[in-house]
Amino acid sequence: MKKISIISIVALGCILSAWSSPGSTSLKPPRHGGIYVVAHRGAHYEQNIPENTIPAYQKAIDFGVDFVEIDVRTTKDGYFVSVHNENVNQYVLEDYNRKVADMTLTELKQLDVGSRKGPEWKDTRIPTFEEILDLCKGNCGIYLDLKQASVKPLIEMIKARGMEQDVIWYADDDELEEVKKICPECIIMPDPGKEKYLPELIERFHPDLISASWKNISGSFVETCHKAGAILIVDGKGPKTWEPALEWDIEGIQTDQPAALIDFLKKRNLND
Repeated sequence: MKKISIISIVALGCILSAWSSPGSTSLKPPRHGGIYVVAHRGAHYEQNIPENTIPAYQKAIDFGVDFVEIDVRTTKDGYFVSVHNENVNQYVLEDYNRKVADMTLTELKQLDVGSRKGPEWKDTRIPTFEEILDLCKGNCGIYLDLKQASVKPLIEMIKARGMEQDVIWYADDDELEEVKKICPECIIMPDPGKEKYLPELIERFHPDLISASWKNISGSFVETCHKAGAILIVDGKGPKTWEPALEWDIEGIQTDQPAALIDFLKKRNLND
């Protein structure tokens, strides 16, 4: 088993301290063994909590994650909410075939998105972006997956709370360009998709943080990111991918099982 050397930890610290944007500060250091833990849609899987809800995000905070991943969409009347799917039908017990974009915030807040998971989650509601910001401020970072929302008002909400360095942006390339134009101190996280597009992405953004799906990862992918001065957060595909990710010196893992990943990292550190 490959150990995380002191040199590797120092190198990671150097990368983080050199966080790019002019005048920006670095991300907070990872809490668990030099690896950023990202709770995908909050801590929903391990305890059957409704995904993308305040209870799921709170549980992830309780576990001690570095980031919660949220999906941001816009309501009919211009509010921002965290819902993964375009349609809300999957989240309620009744047949309710409507799109988030066609519903007002009041209509969305009337939906019980918890009972489908169990009676203990009855009356759980869809959270707004501002509710999530207020919950996470001072507790953990936010991995913002931009599904359908305007960049500028989101940045205004983030800046109002002084959270520019606590939110990492996952979005389309043109949207990331807009983020950097409006908020140079904000942290973008482009995803090249296949490895063949990685050099072009690096040339365009000179990013300090890159996202990738596990299916696209290879040793050369990781090496190219590191040579460009970027750290990598990968969308892991379960526990079987965690050890290989660390063997490749990947710096962050997004997972549906944050508590298990944290436990894995703690045990691994004890064995090193």
